[in-house]
Amino acid sequence: MANFRDIRSRLASHSPLLLDGASRAAVAMVLRERAHGPEVLLIERSRKENDPWSGHMAFPGGRLDTGETVEQAARRETHEEVGLSLHDADPLGRLDDLTGRRAGASLGLIISAFVFHHHGETPLVYQEAEVAEALWVPVSALSAPDRHIHKAFHGTGGMAFPGIVVGDPDRHIVWGLTYRFIEVFHRVVGQPFPNRWGAIEGLVK
Repeated sequence: MANFRDIRSRLASHSPLLLDGASRAAVAMVLRERAHGPEVLLIERSRKENDPWSGHMAFPGGRLDTGETVEQAARRETHEEVGLSLHDADPLGRLDDLTGRRAGASLGLIISAFVFHHHGETPLVYQEAEVAEALWVPVSALSAPDRHIHKAFHGTGGMAFPGIVVGDPDRHIVWGLTYRFIEVFHRVVGQPFPNRWGAIEGLVK
């Protein structure tokens, strides 16, 4: 996996795809440095009725408040959801915007993702009403072939989607929007990433 110098260089030279839309949200891909390589912060969202991402593994984030930018929203939501301030974090770059989808159908929502390098040992603090659990996961694990699966998830109408097991195989599986952002990240930083889209690639990407 690329080190922070390579990640910073690749993201700095990336021109992200920016999408227009009235309904917007933003997420933060927060990285920290460890002896074994970079780790990424992922949260397990609490289960809520009528929430299209209920129970999903995700990056911290949410919809914009009135008058704020997408980057401001990513920073604010990270602090609100896990108690992690990005005030002193290094902004490394921005990934391509993506559209929110559910079982392949558009939700009419544009999501932006910002990558940060967080320093220090700030403990994560979260309310279970919003976040069920927060995990630091080695970035190298995200591209490990033995962690990649292809299965039908709740709410997909029986359609199989690719996913990454990052913890408990019954709970901690990254798929959907966050999987797509992770795929974009690996493409931007020039790292290989298993292809598990198969026949549904044209439908959901």
